[in-house]
This record gives sequence, C-alpha cells and structure tokens, in this order.
Amino acid sequence: MTQTHSRSREQAESAFTKVQSQFLARNRAVEELDTIVQAREEKTSRLKEARLARELEDRARATAALISKRVIKA
Repeated sequence: MTQTHSRSREQAESAFTKVQSQFLARNRAVEELDTIVQAREEKTSRLKEARLARELEDRARATAALISKRVIKA
C-alpha cells in the first residue's frame, strides 16, 4: 500500500529531513570537539602535576645542598 502525499507535504518532509540531518551532524561535531577539549585538559593537568613535582624535587635538592654546605663549613 503506497501513500501519496501532497507536493507541499513532500517538500516539508524533505526540508525537515535536511534540517534534522544538519542538526545531527552538528551534534556529532560538537561531541568530537568536546572529546578533544577534555583530552587536552587531562593532558595539561598531568603535565602540570609532573612539573610541580619536578620543581618540588629540585627545590628539596637545592635546600639539601645548601644545608650540607653549611654543615661542612661549621
């Protein structure tokens, strides 16, 4: 059983399908960008933690070196 629709209804359905597919494509693009942004933020966070740990270790080493120089002089 085939349904026949008026020309205006067919045009409306065609326009709706086009808009809907554009909307879905836009949503996919936004989701992909969100994933990229989240991955970048996670990487930045890991790098920041590593940098802070390295700086803390360097500071502790420098402090230990100064203390050992003072002990040797005394």
